[in-house]
Amino acid sequence: MIELDGALGEGGGQILRSALTLSMITGQAFCINNIRAGRKKPGLLRQHLVAVQAAAQISGATVSGAELGSLKLVFAPKEIKGGDYQFAIGSAGSCTLVLQTVMLALLHADGPSTVRISGGTHNPMAPPAQFLQRAYLPLLRRMGAEIDIELLRSGFYPAGGGCIVATIAPCAQLKPLTLMERGQRTGGYAEGIVAGLPAGIALRELECVGLGMGWSGDELRMRGLPGDQGPGNALLITLEYEHATEVFCAFGEKMVRAEIVAREVVNEARRYIASQAAVGEHLADQLMLPMALAGGGSFTADVISQHASTNAEVIGRFLPVSIDLEEGEQRSTCTVRATA
Repeated sequence: MIELDGALGEGGGQILRSALTLSMITGQAFCINNIRAGRKKPGLLRQHLVAVQAAAQISGATVSGAELGSLKLVFAPKEIKGGDYQFAIGSAGSCTLVLQTVMLALLHADGPSTVRISGGTHNPMAPPAQFLQRAYLPLLRRMGAEIDIELLRSGFYPAGGGCIVATIAPCAQLKPLTLMERGQRTGGYAEGIVAGLPAGIALRELECVGLGMGWSGDELRMRGLPGDQGPGNALLITLEYEHATEVFCAFGEKMVRAEIVAREVVNEARRYIASQAAVGEHLADQLMLPMALAGGGSFTADVISQHASTNAEVIGRFLPVSIDLEEGEQRSTCTVRATA
């Protein structure tokens, strides 16, 4: 039984999600205390509980402590089974985070899988569906995974109501990936997305992005969604390079001006561009686990966050790998090596 402290590092839900993924794949049971101790509302929220329930269902796990608000969980998996799965969060909790909990595990299933998750597809503190589709999945495919994700309906915080579907084929062993340079830029564009809100919000955001990035015309794209998918607003910047694609996102909030939302995402994109790193802060965090499962890999990132450092510690509890994080002035390096 692996003992984990949910107050480790940044003390968020990633500790639980990574532990669930790794437990299913390695077959090692774990106990976690102080779940999400670093958050304003500690314990299991809806999306975390659904992630536990989803992991338990696909692996036939024995679980105790799986209830809203729980600060302790014991999870003992059995065999990962492929199949058709449906999970409903019942709030604007993140579909993408629940999917990421089970996605890598289902590569080790006994057959192909389809996973349908309803809830929030675009909300703060979680990657939007487009991040998984454009930034994360292409790198997993280079490592040998066959995964597709379709966004059926957008769901914004706080209403939710979105839906994503993923198809996943078994993959016996991921291949190591080296991603030290991003190469030449091949494309870039911004999307102002609104649902059930005035189009002028997105247009103001795009105008600010145009000024901040030097973009115009087809580089600034207005996306109006049906009103029943809102209310909600998201602003995405997608940067395409030879070896990697990055997606940066900010969300509109009540009493926050469109120009402030735009400034946030432009600053993040410009920081990444200036760093010359292969990946950004959030993709860096996501890549560690598949690289560890592959037995090795390396990448450069503009920032190695505390979130990433915490994730590295959790991975090291389950797998015989070392994860070296070396921070530089403009860009940092992560190297994953097998130790056994």
